Amino acid sequence: MTRLKCTVTNCAYNDDKLCSKNDIMVGGQDAGKPNETCCESFRERSESMTNSVQQGTLDTHVGCHAEKCRFNEGCKCQADEIGIAGSNACCCAETECASFDCHCK
Repeated sequence: MTRLKCTVTNCAYNDDKLCSKNDIMVGGQDAGKPNETCCESFRERSESMTNSVQQGTLDTHVGCHAEKCRFNEGCKCQADEIGIAGSNACCCAETECASFDCHCK
């Protein structure tokens, strides 16, 4: 599993910068830089929403569609640790995998 730290505080799954979802998916099939990726699992927190999901954890299964990322092996993130960024995001397009590292030539 990947150690995941998340600064997307407006996400329903964010629990004190940890993800309370067991698994997430990073999008950005053709991404060449971090801002071309996103957290496809992002769900905006609503005022009426209570956190009915599990408690936040550092260890999360991270699926990855970013084919050019050096950490992507078989659509799974193999990085020891990543960060998801997008502090005031309202949709997944406003998030990114800050740890994306392109093996582009």
